[in-house]
Amino acid sequence: MSQASTLLGLCAKEDVNEGQALKVETSGLTLAVFNLEGDFFVTDDLCTHGPGSLSEGCILGDAVECNFHNGVFDIRTGEVLAPPCMTPLKTYPVSIEGGRVFISL
Repeated sequence: MSQASTLLGLCAKEDVNEGQALKVETSGLTLAVFNLEGDFFVTDDLCTHGPGSLSEGCILGDAVECNFHNGVFDIRTGEVLAPPCMTPLKTYPVSIEGGRVFISL
């Protein structure tokens, strides 16, 4: 028996410029919404290594470099690409409906 997922609206597509990220705080979550060439990805905003905000990090292709200790994550998968980070980022399934970005919880 599968559990139904809940859709949570985050922002309008136009709120996030291509190659940029937007910090969104909603429903007790602090998230980073990334726009990579028109494809949207959502991760937790807080770096898994320290207090860095990934929405304020440097986006390099499909990766984001944390502005705190310079750890690097794959935006698409959450995978750690460079130390000192060791723990992957939580990522969320994204859907676009009516020009808005949603995640499934």
